Amino acid sequence: MKLIKRYVGATVAGSIAIVLLVILSLDVIGELVDQLEKMQGGYDFSEVAVYVLLSIPASIGDYLPLSSLVGCLIGLGALAATSELVIIRSAGVSIMEIIWVVMRPVLVYIGLGLLIGEYVTPLTSQYAESRRAIALGHQKALQTQRGVWSREGNEYMHFSAVLPNGQLFGVTRMKFDDQGRLLSSTYVESAIYQEDHWFEEGVVETVIRNREVKREEFVNRRWYSELSPKLLDIIALDIERLPMRRLHSYALFREKQGLDAQDYRLEFWKKALQPLATASLVMIAISFIFGPLRQVTMGYRIFTGIIVGIAFRTSQDLLGPSSLIWGFSPMFAVLLPIAICFLIGFVLIRRSR
Repeated sequence: MKLIKRYVGATVAGSIAIVLLVILSLDVIGELVDQLEKMQGGYDFSEVAVYVLLSIPASIGDYLPLSSLVGCLIGLGALAATSELVIIRSAGVSIMEIIWVVMRPVLVYIGLGLLIGEYVTPLTSQYAESRRAIALGHQKALQTQRGVWSREGNEYMHFSAVLPNGQLFGVTRMKFDDQGRLLSSTYVESAIYQEDHWFEEGVVETVIRNREVKREEFVNRRWYSELSPKLLDIIALDIERLPMRRLHSYALFREKQGLDAQDYRLEFWKKALQPLATASLVMIAISFIFGPLRQVTMGYRIFTGIIVGIAFRTSQDLLGPSSLIWGFSPMFAVLLPIAICFLIGFVLIRRSR
């Protein structure tokens, strides 16, 4: 019996790995072609290759639920096509035992995905974006379409490139009074964090007082701010790339600054409930193999899995923003598609008994 369960688990695990590898390969090729069109200056082919490779960890987390769904359809479908699944059932293995056997390798993939999303993706994504910005020369001047914006009181700041080691390039700071009048504008070529302050290099400050403009240049100086490298590591990343452990703390920081933080709370629930989302899609795959997709071709199973995965992702993408607009709980918006998948899977499995 243990040998049978191990065989089923290995088949499913191998199928998920192959599907994930294929999807990642296609994603890498697409990203490579997209980045080749943006090559200029120091952003040559070697920099493009580094950028694409550093983007792979983020893609793993994005495609893991779909890979688990399609992989389970392929793995269990192959067993069903050769009648091995019928033999396994006749050997006394119940459907519930098969579900658990399939879920075990999926849980391993989920655990690996969580570790990559929490500890690898934030570093690689931030380093990739910053390295590309430096290669393109965007650290030399304020770029409103690139970089990172932040606010501290009445001072607005823009960072063209933020490296994970607490190093900044192309810092622009603009300070306003309570009436919204510009008091000063500062440009800093680079800055690095040291203990409790930022050490700036290549500083140009323009101060506006009594209708007079005074311009000063400094080789280096200190800048004291509540912004720390940890906080900048958060705002330098897209919301989708932030780890769960930082989403809640940054949401509190934004609320303290009088900024909206609902997007960050929604993303927290997406990441927190992603294991359940992946498990619900696997449940759908198992129910399809024992139900409507038992006798169909492998190509049809793959097509069905992709359609279900896209529908699931689309429903979450629609319900998430809707919760922000209509004011219902983001957790409910994320949990509803998951509950529907579990319900459909349960009903189909009950009918197949």
